[in-house]
Amino acid sequence: MSTLTDWLRDPSPASRRQARLGQAYLSWLRLKNNRLAVIGLGIVLALVIVAIFAPVLAPHDPITQDLRARLLPPLTAGHPLGTDDFGRDILSRLIVGSRITLYIILLVAVTAPVFGLLVGTVAGYFGGWIDEVLMRITDIFLAFPKLILALALVAVMGPGIINAVLAIAVTSWPPYARVARAETLTVRSSDYIAAVRLQGAGAVRIIWGHIMPMCLPSVIIRVTLDMAGVILIAAGLGFLGLGVQPPMPEWGAMISAGRKYLFEQWWVATMPGLAIFTVSLGFNLLGDGLRDVLDPRNSGK
Repeated sequence: MSTLTDWLRDPSPASRRQARLGQAYLSWLRLKNNRLAVIGLGIVLALVIVAIFAPVLAPHDPITQDLRARLLPPLTAGHPLGTDDFGRDILSRLIVGSRITLYIILLVAVTAPVFGLLVGTVAGYFGGWIDEVLMRITDIFLAFPKLILALALVAVMGPGIINAVLAIAVTSWPPYARVARAETLTVRSSDYIAAVRLQGAGAVRIIWGHIMPMCLPSVIIRVTLDMAGVILIAAGLGFLGLGVQPPMPEWGAMISAGRKYLFEQWWVATMPGLAIFTVSLGFNLLGDGLRDVLDPRNSGK
């Protein structure tokens, strides 16, 4: 084990693979020293594990109704978190609903940041009228609050999980474009970019192979921090009935269904609310930790 550690910490790596693995190992050591970041990472990993094994972990069918067991309080036999107004087990619905939450997070994470990264790097590299046009389009999207714009898009396209994901992705890409453009402006005139250009590399190769990798750390940090907002927007759409449709167990829709019982049967709305709070907190803590690890200005700390 010590031999592997010494190989990873070698200040003079013999290959690109060793250098990358060594950098990843040092980043993990810095992340591990941040307790709050480790807690956030644990929450995110727990969400992933619960979502993967949801059919096995759920003690009851999350959709089957049992009106004889409706609105049972927590710690009732067979229902640790109680039941809702249709007698469905809340714990089972939270567990299965984690799949929907993770599905939305993953789809948004592979669409909005990629598009924003492409727009930002192209605008920053070429400048001129291309930069002006792309950034003015970005400003138009930034002028609208995310939830309001997502509501308008879903209202036009119709309710449903795919339309909700598309609406969230469309409202989420502009900040990534801004971050990528700022990073591109700082590196496009650097010596190594000039050297690559002198070797005959075209704009596509420079942007894809040299500028985008430099922007990735900032984009990854932004993605992690933004996931809490994505969860809240998805829950807001579900709360208004414009996201995942019943009887699928989506956390925002569960809060909406339980709001009329909030004062007497508080657990119906409180339990999904706590789930949203916990997962959002986990992504925020992890994002703060990744910012400390990936920020070059903190590399020597």
